[in-house]
Amino acid sequence: MGEQPIFTTRAHVFQIDPNTKKNWMPASKQAVTVSYFYDVTRNSYRIISVDGAKVIINSTITPNMTFTKTSQKFGQWADSRANTVFGLGFSSEQQLTKFAEKFQEVKEAAKIAKDKTQEKIETSSDHSQESGRETPSSTQASSVNGTDDEKASHTGPANTHLKSENDKLKIALTQSAANVKKWEIELQTLRESNARLTTALQESAASVEQWKRQFSICRDENDRLRNKIDELEEQCSEINREKEKNTQLKRRIEELEAELREKETELKDLRKQSEIIPQLMSECEYVSEKLEAAERDNQNLEDKVRSLKTDIEESKYRQRHLKVELKSFLEVLDGKIDDLHDFRRGLSKLGTDN
Repeated sequence: MGEQPIFTTRAHVFQIDPNTKKNWMPASKQAVTVSYFYDVTRNSYRIISVDGAKVIINSTITPNMTFTKTSQKFGQWADSRANTVFGLGFSSEQQLTKFAEKFQEVKEAAKIAKDKTQEKIETSSDHSQESGRETPSSTQASSVNGTDDEKASHTGPANTHLKSENDKLKIALTQSAANVKKWEIELQTLRESNARLTTALQESAASVEQWKRQFSICRDENDRLRNKIDELEEQCSEINREKEKNTQLKRRIEELEAELREKETELKDLRKQSEIIPQLMSECEYVSEKLEAAERDNQNLEDKVRSLKTDIEESKYRQRHLKVELKSFLEVLDGKIDDLHDFRRGLSKLGTDN
């Protein structure tokens, strides 16, 4: 269609919220391809991005546009025709820098192209005025031929431009698969409008000013149709967002149902456990009774141990006392034995003397 890609990158696409004019709304679920296109026929530049069958960016670059870096990986620009602000989030600062440099380069090229087009229009207007002054008294046949030549010179570019606009609208309509029927009606309306404009241009080719007015009407009509297409795309995006919300709600309902089933299972387990509780209580009472009996036995054993300890202490005390008495008895016995020995020696001595 005469358009060629001159630069391509990948980024997350956002659009400003039309209600708040502050918050960003994601136009793509993931990073998509964003490309600069050059239209050889119209000598114009556009930024185009497509997510599946949906056109999310279709912005014609004008010399008045400005690309602003708002962070290290995010940039934005305003499109007055689309009545919105586009934002791009890149994966690296280098990609953002390259995109911004290309935007500035394309902006300068668009400005140069606009200046050249303006010069051509002014030059052709001057030539037409000069030719009109040079042949004021020509015959009626030459005047008629001159009108036909002027008609051919102006109708050709007009038809080419209208066909180019029509083809571009066909591409945009084809890419918007969500509302094909509505866009077919818009396309038919555009064709009829272009046919009417072509007829009007052919009928009013004798007057350049009138042709310019008709061309302006055609351009306004195309802009209106573009705005209508943008509105339809926005409606499609809203429908997609509603679908996503519904999907999230369904997922949340499924999660809640799963949690409810888990709670019901836990409740059944608790009911089963509650049936076992009386048995556990009886066992607990039985164990408590055994524990109390064991504690009483333990207390009795402790009492017996204390009494045994007391008996042992008394036995030790008696043993010590007996030892002392035995020792004193042995000492006395030793004294008596010594006395007996002395007495025996005395008897032996008396017997010897006798």
